[in-house]
Amino acid sequence: MSGSTPPLGESPPISVLTDRTVLTDRTVLTDRTVLTDRTVFSTGTSLTAWSGPTTGSTSPPKSSSAGEKLNLEEPITEEPIIEESIIEESNIEELNIEEPDIDEPNLEETSKANSHIEADSHAPSDDEFVLQMDRFTASLTSSVRDFPVENGRQYHAYRRGAYMFPNDDRELDRLDTVHLMIKSSLGGEMFLAPIDRQNVRTVLDIGTGTGVLAIEIGDLLPDAEVIGCDLSPVQPCWVPPNVRFEVDDVESTWTYDFGFDYIISRYMACSIADWPALVGNTFENLNPGGWVEFQDFDLEFRTDDGTLTDEHFTKKYVDDFLLGAERINRDPRPGPKLRPMVEAAGYTNVQEFVFKVPVGPWPKNVDLKRVGMLNLLQILEGLEAFSLKVFIPVLGYTREELELVFSRIRSELKSSKLHIYFKFYVVYGQKPLEGGRE
Repeated sequence: MSGSTPPLGESPPISVLTDRTVLTDRTVLTDRTVLTDRTVFSTGTSLTAWSGPTTGSTSPPKSSSAGEKLNLEEPITEEPIIEESIIEESNIEELNIEEPDIDEPNLEETSKANSHIEADSHAPSDDEFVLQMDRFTASLTSSVRDFPVENGRQYHAYRRGAYMFPNDDRELDRLDTVHLMIKSSLGGEMFLAPIDRQNVRTVLDIGTGTGVLAIEIGDLLPDAEVIGCDLSPVQPCWVPPNVRFEVDDVESTWTYDFGFDYIISRYMACSIADWPALVGNTFENLNPGGWVEFQDFDLEFRTDDGTLTDEHFTKKYVDDFLLGAERINRDPRPGPKLRPMVEAAGYTNVQEFVFKVPVGPWPKNVDLKRVGMLNLLQILEGLEAFSLKVFIPVLGYTREELELVFSRIRSELKSSKLHIYFKFYVVYGQKPLEGGRE
């Protein structure tokens, strides 16, 4: 971008920036949010966690079995509240929560948990036009952008119902936070597969979401063509010249007329009905010697010190969420199943890394404290997004009941007393040189 500098005290014209504009390989600007590797901002105010009711009697809620509604008559247990503003390392350090530590990720260990038309004046020839038509994707069809709204949230129009989470701005912001959380968990890396970065020419990002991962990979690998695939055209328009996005369903037939050197699938938990078929499609569409990498979760909340019990609303909520997601055939914990599926598909040199991702800034370790804060923020923001397609149509909750549940869970999660985490799996493998597309 170019132009004169505005007078002191004046802001640049808002048209200078487009929605979800990427300026550099390290910084993502949107009309509402700036995300960097170290800071999360929201225009005009700090990004603050949800703050539900926090007062009530001191007696905890009684436990109930999975599938039964939570007892909403119980009062909210008063807990110490962690107030967070702009997420910067210094802020996190100031919390100084001396609680049990989580081991730092050890990339040497495997199989263990450690821790959017104007006519073109230069019209193409008929043959070129036909070729363009052949390549025309669902990305430009109006039906793809006719987003349905349910329970006040906007959802995907393409393959309606295939994905249980919204695609509105709130959800896109949450996904960007998840991106930061995952990168932080991996020590700043986007992927772990030992790809030949100098010779990779084609990359596919499955379920690209906001497109931030594809964009960053495009910056990292400028000689590679990077394709981001998703159900919704919500990605930015300003992207590196080697990055493009397509609207498609990865569970439909893959129609690429070329192979990929690297395929990455990240955070597809609760999104895929047939995981073995997806893994098989990656194998069939990789070039010989190419690499695949899956980064995904087991969304069950865990604790190593007994601080999360059956008496907590959070425990009951998570158990019900897992049950509901499984009932609609959207696996909420694909992580531990990835390695055997990758091996069964025919990949070699398969490696697995498992990380503990804390919920909240309770670890002593500064890096994990930051990961935990990012995770807590995305969970608090995402409670509604996670729940609407599961708790109302599947488990029989009303919207009003859900709001009460959310209040209680927010109170619990914002307490420093719960030392909980879930597991994050990274599994990669290589296609043998003698197999697949040539």
